[in-house]
Amino acid sequence: MVKRWGGEEEHQSWTDDLPLCQLCGVGTATNCEYGPNGKGVQSHPNEDGHLRFRGEDGCFLYGVFNGYDGGRVASFAAQCLTAELLLGQLNSSHTDADVRRILTQAFDVVEKSYFETIDDALAEKAHLSNYLLPHNENVSFHQNQKVQERLKELEQEVSGGAMAVVALILNNKLYIASVGTNRALLCKSSSDGQNQVLQIGRPHSTDNEEELQRLAALGVDPARVRQAAQIAGQSSTRRLGDYRVKFSYGEIDLLSTAKSKPVVAEPEIHGSQSLDNVTGFLLLLSEGLINALESAHGPEQANQEIVAMVAAELALQSSLEAVAQSVVERVKRLHHDVYVSGRQRAPFCSRHEDMTLLIRTLDYPPADAAPAQGEEDGIVGEVEPQRGRIYPVSVPYSNSQSTSKTSVTLSLVMPSQNTLTNGTNTASTLEEGTPTPRSQSPTATLQSTNTQTQSSSSSSGDGRLFRQRGSQAAKPDETGRVPPYVDFTQFYRLWGGDHSEGQSAHGGLGPQ
Repeated sequence: MVKRWGGEEEHQSWTDDLPLCQLCGVGTATNCEYGPNGKGVQSHPNEDGHLRFRGEDGCFLYGVFNGYDGGRVASFAAQCLTAELLLGQLNSSHTDADVRRILTQAFDVVEKSYFETIDDALAEKAHLSNYLLPHNENVSFHQNQKVQERLKELEQEVSGGAMAVVALILNNKLYIASVGTNRALLCKSSSDGQNQVLQIGRPHSTDNEEELQRLAALGVDPARVRQAAQIAGQSSTRRLGDYRVKFSYGEIDLLSTAKSKPVVAEPEIHGSQSLDNVTGFLLLLSEGLINALESAHGPEQANQEIVAMVAAELALQSSLEAVAQSVVERVKRLHHDVYVSGRQRAPFCSRHEDMTLLIRTLDYPPADAAPAQGEEDGIVGEVEPQRGRIYPVSVPYSNSQSTSKTSVTLSLVMPSQNTLTNGTNTASTLEEGTPTPRSQSPTATLQSTNTQTQSSSSSSGDGRLFRQRGSQAAKPDETGRVPPYVDFTQFYRLWGGDHSEGQSAHGGLGPQ
């Protein structure tokens, strides 16, 4: 069987026969750069990659790879890493230490194997570079031109790298291995309607204190790295591939004082984390998706916002592929809308890179698990069959808070009647609909935790959340959002019919 590490040949790969995992979905969008008229143009081919395989012995492997300067490294890493982990290397008898060791070895093999594939091109590049030395008077103008063209081809062939975030589930335990700036989020849902959002690990970037300390120990000036914000065009301090920072770092001014290789491909591994009795979902996000959302709304509540979007789409759609794609499209529209608005954050949204989102559900009920509208109370509903009960109130997540420990209020927002479709707002902003699951009241709680921040958000049951306004057009505030308004008529009828016994306990429900 012929290997297809580079991703360009059409031979069969070692991983082609592995079964895909049916418990996950992937959404993607290509890069885009906006013109003055707001129209977007793709500036380069898609450079992201992903994997989602089901192995033997209860083993599952997922990954999102963010390539740059070409997609070769991302494609290579996705295939090689799969071959190094799912072809008999892992089994249920392995301890946590065994799994971490195997993951580390797999990344090392990916790195070394990739550079072996470009050895010949690097050698030819070095030879031709010497051929063009200034003192070589035997080179004619025509020869010089041909050599320059060939050098450009070789540079395109060998340049580029990738960041990676990989999730492994073995014995119902979760392991996360990451290199670079992609992100892993674990959302745990509880029976009382609370969702905990956990960011697993921190990005290996130029503002990561631990990474700066690691570079300082190698002789690199951390203050200069922090100020530059990038190393050879990327913000990551760990990455796969990229021969320039691996073999020629002495020629890079920022890294020239390093005693040994400063930018490495060694993964940071977290786990194991037991998934027993866990209900929720795992998200793997590419750097492009993260940056697009943070550019539009700021970085403070990006994790909570993406989780709210996923939860909303999971309540509407039974196809995980459709859920993931809808969330990516939603971020893409949000990013574009902020740019064309011309408001405060518009300058940050002139372009976005390739975006990839992988969703893996964890004992999470599908959208069609709940009875369709009208099955229990006889009401003829507007929700399509097999999509569950969606109340006509959306709950957008507020990102107005920026402190490390905050309490953020969620506002109930009723869309105008002419934009109401199946209980959600069809507008293209973040407020386009975050439905409340049937099993909980509209006062849902969302909690977020990562290595630095822990924030919680809850909605209030009093009437101060809602403001009445006339029929005139409302003016957006400084963030571009319209003040919330609501018509509770249909909501009270639906909610009261389902929860007549427990309605009095909520206090805030009912006409004010």
